[in-house]
Amino acid sequence: MTEQGRTKTRVTDRSSASQWAVAWRRFKRNRAGVAGLVMVSTLILVAIFHGFLALYPARPDDRAFTPFYRRDTAQPPSLKYPFGTSAIGTDVFSDVIHGSVWALYVGVVATAITMGLAILVGAIAGYFGKWVDNILMRITETFLVLPSLLLILVFVRVFSISAGTGTWQFLGISLPPSLTIVVLILGIFNWASNARMVRGEFLRVQDLEFVQAEKALGASNWRIVFRHILPNILSSIILNATLTIAYAILLEAAVSFLGFGDPYTITWGQILKENFSEMRTVWWAEVFPGLAILFSVFGFNLLGDSLSDALNPRLRE
Repeated sequence: MTEQGRTKTRVTDRSSASQWAVAWRRFKRNRAGVAGLVMVSTLILVAIFHGFLALYPARPDDRAFTPFYRRDTAQPPSLKYPFGTSAIGTDVFSDVIHGSVWALYVGVVATAITMGLAILVGAIAGYFGKWVDNILMRITETFLVLPSLLLILVFVRVFSISAGTGTWQFLGISLPPSLTIVVLILGIFNWASNARMVRGEFLRVQDLEFVQAEKALGASNWRIVFRHILPNILSSIILNATLTIAYAILLEAAVSFLGFGDPYTITWGQILKENFSEMRTVWWAEVFPGLAILFSVFGFNLLGDSLSDALNPRLRE
């Protein structure tokens, strides 16, 4: 690398560090953002320590039905059962605590798939342009106009039947097949809008002087994309990823509530579905999982909105 190139890289690194420092100062002054960060951190901690916090183990462990064996079915909230018991004889508090694990699993993995596809399509379309951009944007627009929820329900039902029961092993981790199918389909059908965002950011950044200088110096396309353009749009990607996590959690809850989710995995949407027919008498089994969904989605949305303000370069310090 030439001396000019090394100097330019150091300047870019200092500017990037300064940008993140300024963003962090802005974020700390935003009370809503701090509240969102606390809510998201709480959700993560609950998911990590769910085995210690829950009063009873997760299903399909038979001990999850201990209230049923004690004839404590459909009991209202009390000191013994903080969130009451469900219509099928499980402790709602334990179900909600265990459900936090799968809420994060759905949100993070579906978002990783969504943003991965969005970055791939948006980067190629925005950087290379011309006929490549035209083809990829027509495909993107097709996904945007499709009735995504209806197609998600159809594909989930078809593939979940073939997935069967048991578990899938991935890097030594046991994953529920049907819920994993739901996550994959959610990720595949929700990348289009984010791809348009990434394309727009690429079109904006690649015309800046430092990118043009790298092209003039003969830098490869891959170096320009991954070393210079992507780091400069990382703030927009983080913002959209945060909001996508909230959307994925909400969408999975809707899919499970409609009866298309994984019946063998205790998610918040599945809890709502199981107790819906008894809602008039066992209202607490609907309220507390619903509040858990609201808490998570609201926390990620607060965090995303605050990140949008903190990472906006047009706002003055």
